[in-house]
Amino acid sequence: MDLLALADFNLVARHGGFGKAARATGRPKATLSRRVAELEAALDLRLFERGARALKLTEEGRALYQRTGALLTELDETAAAIASGGDRPRGRLRISAPLLFSQTAMGKIAAGFALKYSEVRLEVTTEDRSVDMIEEGFDLVIRVNPNPDESLVGRVFLRDRLVVVASRGLSRPRGNAAVPAVVRGAGDPGAAWDVTAPTGRSSIAIDPVLRLSSLVMVRDAVRAGVGAGRLPVSLVSHDLEAGTLVHWGDVESPDITLWALYPSRRLLSGRVSAFLEYLKEAFPMGTPDELAAYILG
Repeated sequence: MDLLALADFNLVARHGGFGKAARATGRPKATLSRRVAELEAALDLRLFERGARALKLTEEGRALYQRTGALLTELDETAAAIASGGDRPRGRLRISAPLLFSQTAMGKIAAGFALKYSEVRLEVTTEDRSVDMIEEGFDLVIRVNPNPDESLVGRVFLRDRLVVVASRGLSRPRGNAAVPAVVRGAGDPGAAWDVTAPTGRSSIAIDPVLRLSSLVMVRDAVRAGVGAGRLPVSLVSHDLEAGTLVHWGDVESPDITLWALYPSRRLLSGRVSAFLEYLKEAFPMGTPDELAAYILG
């Protein structure tokens, strides 16, 4: 297989077209088209569906792109490291991270990583949706309690848990009376919260008086005394220690786990390996207390 033709195929696939790839790299469009045609002929496969206005990978083309993109990137990085006489990570590193983690910790993590690895160009996108790493060009994604995905591997680097908290001025109701509550999102039906406290297990009936799209907003509203809230302990531990919020109990639910996910253990780039190691250094035990201290530090 012609390695140069394979590299040109990946270039066109990554940019989504011959013209875009040519403009991005300064390579002649005709050369890229010829190289891809030669590769298709050698493999006896159609790698792109060529429409009047759009270029789309075939199923075979997508499989080839997914399996060879990381290999070519690793070869480029290895050659660059040898040429420069070192093995420090370099190049672009694209990461997708969830909203809450980005709001509370990702800025500090990104800044520290950038200072330590000055030759890596880090790009962080904040979103809670499940992204397609290959299709959207991410090197690593951080997700909360992700669904199993056979195409991805990774590791847990942080754990957290949910607690019910309220301001000191809000009394916990007796019996079956509902407490005013601040909840996240419109999808929460808001019937009751099952909690465990030193006094035992109980169910807190709630009346959602405020629905907000961010847990940081929920915390701020709970601080203001609007109602009780169900929040990660790392986000409110400082308020609990200071006495501005009161702990009503631990929510009976599985722990919150934060995962760092990537497409394959094989040919893991130096940039991704460095970032994974940096997360491990930032959170060696991966506990809620570590995250809370990191947020405040």
